[in-house]
Amino acid sequence: MKKNIHPEMKDATVTCACGATFQTKSVKEKIDVEICSECHSAFTGKQNTTKKTGNIEKFNRKFGLK
Repeated sequence: MKKNIHPEMKDATVTCACGATFQTKSVKEKIDVEICSECHSAFTGKQNTTKKTGNIEKFNRKFGLK
């Protein structure tokens, strides 16, 4: 490896949109993220149900089919 070409590693603070923060190593000192392990549904076990009905039910309701 060549010397003096790699960026310096620093302690970094990661801040999530939910307000959670944690420390890691990076070349940047501050990192902002939208989703972290504190608020992501895969880690929390809570699922966001944005689609309540399927496309077929929506079509049937739109055209009055049973």
